Amino acid sequence: MNDFDFLKSPKDVRLGIAARVRERRREQKLTQAELAVRSDVSLGSVKRFERTGEISLSSLIRIAFVLGYEDDLDKLFSRRSYTSLEEVINERHR
Repeated sequence: MNDFDFLKSPKDVRLGIAARVRERRREQKLTQAELAVRSDVSLGSVKRFERTGEISLSSLIRIAFVLGYEDDLDKLFSRRSYTSLEEVINERHR
């Protein structure tokens, strides 16, 4: 990963998410095997995810639920993107 947020690649984002999931799992004192059982995601998928950041969306959602981070995923893409200051002003006056 690089230190410049504006230069992040999809791979950087994937690996960052995987690292944070691994940290949350360890904070909750769960082994990869325990996470796999609780989330109904195969142990191989959990291991591969933590190593490469590759995982299906449905498996990631199940893992997020087990770790208590389902709200983070539920908010994905919820922030509106504005193209002008006028859009921001109009949105606030609704």
